[in-house]
Amino acid sequence: MNSLSNESVAAFSVRKILPTLLALIFGMLVVMLDSSVMNVAIPQLEKAFHADLKTMQWTITGYTLALSAVIPLAGWFSDRFEAKRVFLLSVVLFMVGSVLCAMATTPAQLITFRVLQGLGGGMVTPIGLAFSFKVAPPDKRGAIMGLLGLPMLIAPVLGPLLSGWLLEYANWHWIFFINVPIGIVALGLGYRFLQRSDAGKHLKLDIIGAILAPVSFATLIYGVHNGGSEGWSTLSTTVPLAIGLMLLSVFIVVELRQQTPLLELHAFRSMEFSKGLAIVFMNWMAIFGALFLIPLYLQQVRGFSTFHSGLMVIPQAVLSFVGMQIGGKLFDKFGARPVVCTGLAVLSAALYWLSRIQADTNIFLLATNLALLGLGQGLTSMQISTHVLKSAPAKLISRVTPITTSGQQIFGSLAIAMMSGFLTSNITKHIQLVTNSTGTRLAAMANGFGDTFLIAMGVSICGLVMGLFLRRQETR
Repeated sequence: MNSLSNESVAAFSVRKILPTLLALIFGMLVVMLDSSVMNVAIPQLEKAFHADLKTMQWTITGYTLALSAVIPLAGWFSDRFEAKRVFLLSVVLFMVGSVLCAMATTPAQLITFRVLQGLGGGMVTPIGLAFSFKVAPPDKRGAIMGLLGLPMLIAPVLGPLLSGWLLEYANWHWIFFINVPIGIVALGLGYRFLQRSDAGKHLKLDIIGAILAPVSFATLIYGVHNGGSEGWSTLSTTVPLAIGLMLLSVFIVVELRQQTPLLELHAFRSMEFSKGLAIVFMNWMAIFGALFLIPLYLQQVRGFSTFHSGLMVIPQAVLSFVGMQIGGKLFDKFGARPVVCTGLAVLSAALYWLSRIQADTNIFLLATNLALLGLGQGLTSMQISTHVLKSAPAKLISRVTPITTSGQQIFGSLAIAMMSGFLTSNITKHIQLVTNSTGTRLAAMANGFGDTFLIAMGVSICGLVMGLFLRRQETR
């Protein structure tokens, strides 16, 4: 009878915080959706603004740099001015930037307003993760964080699908206007259901850290972006990377000596935190790499439109959501290691199959394998992130989530830049091999994609090996 009562209380607790989770989900969704929408829209924007590719790519680069610069400040702002207030103001700023982007008439205006979007959107995800971790019952955190992973699944699929549809049947302005209704839902739910907390009115800002962190993270992201587009040996890549690494090293030394640091780097004293975070970054590198390669293969090798390539990855999103829900419950019951290792094993198997992809691979078999990849993604992503947060001091969660979010931003960008460079060189190599043979160009391109999927598989296997050494954390 007592056991039944405890289950009822736990179930009631989950239902009670569902509106809070929906507010966080919609807030995170509108930010994540915008990134994937823009990746598809660049060709249309080139025509609309009569600008070249290099200029219009700054609409993505500027947004990413602003996002990376503001993420490290999220913990201090939420502690100093109250998390609910900062979350809602961030969503408002993002929506204002979206409307201004839709009304832009020159490339310079669009780039400026995209930076404004990034400044607003950067704090949404780390604050959302910290919020959900604090309100979730300790024995239900796996399941709750699984729900919060929904935007990470929907955005990569819905973004290209929505962008393709709007660009084909409406116009480019609507890829920004669409953020407004989603943002309004997030604001309405957030204002009504997000709990208020005490603001630290006398909390001092780590000024040196507040300067070094945004500059070092943004510089690293800029260097990584240049590496993918201009080559890793160019001055435009090596100089920003060197400066970023130097500033990051100084930042780490300064933060470890601060009594109230901007980011809680002392969490790295926990081996479980460090191991978990390394797996998080490997997992995201493998997933970001795969998500970058799959639409390119469908469009460049199979000749699919943006809209139809978006439809192809729906099974991946569906199985990823299923995996996330199952994985969350298993995490609460058995801990991270069995769930994360299973997920990474499935992910690695799917990536191995993709490494053998051909220009005429059966489309239903491809969709099945993408669903398998989604299942591995769902079993792994939020479960290992939850393990990392449980390994850090509970009172410092707001200062830890920016570390994980910043790392995901940097390693995700690194994965895309690496895969882009490897893909280009692999395709060139295979095309040269078929020049004097009976092979076709499409077959050579498919082989180039296959070789690049092997790199993502290697990263996933490294994460799997590290996952074997995870230890179960006590519920707290």
